[in-house]
Amino acid sequence: MSFQLRREEILSGEQLSAMLEESPARAAQAILLAAGEGEVEAQALLGQILLDGQGIAKDQPLALRWFGIAAGRGHLMARNMLGRCHEHGWGVAADAAVAAQHYRIAAEAGLDWAMYNLANLLATGRGVAVDHLQALALYRCAAEIGHAKSMNLLGRYLEEGQVCAADPSAARDWYRCSAEGGDFRGQFSFAAVLAGEGRIDEAVVWLEKALAGGNLNFLRVASQALASATDPRIQALAGRYALRSQEPSP
Repeated sequence: MSFQLRREEILSGEQLSAMLEESPARAAQAILLAAGEGEVEAQALLGQILLDGQGIAKDQPLALRWFGIAAGRGHLMARNMLGRCHEHGWGVAADAAVAAQHYRIAAEAGLDWAMYNLANLLATGRGVAVDHLQALALYRCAAEIGHAKSMNLLGRYLEEGQVCAADPSAARDWYRCSAEGGDFRGQFSFAAVLAGEGRIDEAVVWLEKALAGGNLNFLRVASQALASATDPRIQALAGRYALRSQEPSP
């Protein structure tokens, strides 16, 4: 069956995103139409579905092209995705230095995801010189506007006292916010704090959430960390983490 949409049926970016949840193939046709007509949200969305192969054949170089078109028109998430493509080699040779340039543009314009991604490069020295002070500042800025992954990493800096005064209480608060915001690493971090306080039942709840949402690499590392726990409830979870970490990648 072929889905054909007329010019007057062009939908907004919000409508197209909602349609993707219901019918990816039909949404892809609508996104193609809207992108071709110059709808910048659709252009960025077209890049994403081409990158993911959602409702359309996967085509990373073409995804890169559409991200570039939308980014050139000021779309911040498309600019961030250009950075992701260059960082990971999606449709282009991997180049962390170029990725950092794209992240910086979007970060300076206020995009939380770009702040987070640039901070990750600065913290690890990929494509840029290591700069923990700047990484910390970016994580803090993103955390303060609600970015859950940045909250967790801000908490880590505060817990360890790296390039800042150690503040376990503030670290705990940021871990909790990250956990409540849905980040599986934040959930694991908050669970570790709760376990250290002897609040094992609460820790187990958050470890269960992290188990459900974590990726395979996280689960492998987490299972090793949990294996040294003395409480049998956490030891049991370590086994479940290990089993999940052995599942094949989708």
